[in-house]
Amino acid sequence: MIMPRGTGQLLLPVNPLFIAMSLLLALIFDMVPIGRVAAMPDLLALVLVFWNVHQPRRVGVGWAFSFGLLVDVHHGALLGQHALAYSMLSFGAVALHRRLLWFKLREQALHVLPLFIGAHAVSLIVRLMVGGMWPGWTLIFAPLIETALWPIATTLLLAPQRRPPDPDAHRPL
Repeated sequence: MIMPRGTGQLLLPVNPLFIAMSLLLALIFDMVPIGRVAAMPDLLALVLVFWNVHQPRRVGVGWAFSFGLLVDVHHGALLGQHALAYSMLSFGAVALHRRLLWFKLREQALHVLPLFIGAHAVSLIVRLMVGGMWPGWTLIFAPLIETALWPIATTLLLAPQRRPPDPDAHRPL
């Protein structure tokens, strides 16, 4: 099997508990009441996209929808607003996952930028359709910050899977 260019090394299998904990920590961080501004990046969306790209069989659209409902209930938003945005985001990430892993981190970030823009646009359109307020032009910065965080999130979330260098020169793997 040919390895994608961007990986460089074989990874250990991911621990399902690590996936769950990273998603829960991202959800908790999004629920922390630190003066929500429109430019605040959505870390749960970032972690969902990461796991949809790297583990599409374990984390899919159903998980994104469920986490979206939890965020809707917590923020007091229209029920289904974030669920729709996260589901669309997750579907796009699963659709891109085979192609995306062939690129390096910078190019991956450019590929996920339209996904983040689309998710924020869907959420904004739903909010405005039901009579919500315009959050301001600073909303433009949220997808850009999420895209800038993509290489950091990839490095941190893949760290437990990295194999240590093998000292045995006679085993190729």
